[in-house]
Amino acid sequence: MFARSSASKDAEILALRHEVAVLRRNNPRPCLSWPDRAVLAGLARMLPKALRNHRIVTPGTLLRWHRRLIAARWRQPTPLGRPPIGDELAALIVRLARENRTWGVVRIQGELRRLGHRVAASTIRKVLRANGVPPSTGRDDTWRAFLHAQADSLLAIDFFHIDTVTLKRLYVAFVIEITTRRVHLLGITEHPTAAWAVQVARNLAGDLEETGHRFRHLIRDRDAKFSAAFDTVFASISIQIAVTAPRSPRMNAFAERWIGSARRECTDRVLITGERHLRHVLDAYVAHHNTGRSHQGNEMRLHAPHDEPNMIPFPARIDTIRRRQCLGGLLNEYRPAA
Repeated sequence: MFARSSASKDAEILALRHEVAVLRRNNPRPCLSWPDRAVLAGLARMLPKALRNHRIVTPGTLLRWHRRLIAARWRQPTPLGRPPIGDELAALIVRLARENRTWGVVRIQGELRRLGHRVAASTIRKVLRANGVPPSTGRDDTWRAFLHAQADSLLAIDFFHIDTVTLKRLYVAFVIEITTRRVHLLGITEHPTAAWAVQVARNLAGDLEETGHRFRHLIRDRDAKFSAAFDTVFASISIQIAVTAPRSPRMNAFAERWIGSARRECTDRVLITGERHLRHVLDAYVAHHNTGRSHQGNEMRLHAPHDEPNMIPFPARIDTIRRRQCLGGLLNEYRPAA
């Protein structure tokens, strides 16, 4: 022990210090890097045989490291494969898939080739998967495609209720045009029966006939008030009924969204005293909705009357903007002064 050279003792001290440094790392299991392996392997040659058996690195480990180095030395480099496509081309692939719900990978590949871009089908599939675009079989959302394709000729009808201060429940019937988001009140009643709904349908059908309507479909839910006689009234003016699935309010999303807006912006903030008061409040809100506010689902456009511009062509001066109050300031509209 005392006959050892100073070099052997220094090597042992260095080995011990490096082992302690490795063991002090915060990993659950000490992970040796390639510099650690090189240091421990070099110091192992300078240690006595008795001390080599008590290191954290065994001779078998040193031999395994050596075999890995030899294998890595003679390993052939793997080919890189096809170069990745650009972000613009990937965005075009996603756009083609989302704008054409029935197109599969091969159909998109053919369209890209017609446009001068040669992309493998597997690459198109990877791009669509990375962007969360489902396959064409899952992309064919029939109801959504129906709404977009038929929006100009779609109406949606629904009911909602309001409770008065005397705890009387009033029911309101309305219809909304899908394209323009215009809402028309059809009636208010305390007892919404099937016969009352049929009369509402007749009044609406008569108004549509007088104005030369362009509508071909009417969306409604499965409320019992919508009877067969109700559907017959609209069939007489060539309007087909599209019935939503049970417990699927999103299939009549435009009407449901308007009900929510009317509650949040108007009726939930007013104490309704009776049917006459409710009619006054809803008439004011419908007029504001149709002509005095922009609509997020319609590119923030304002549905102004025919004699007023839809959008101001130039920024209005700040000092000329005036407020018009509705329902005592509950609703506000802003226009530039004349």
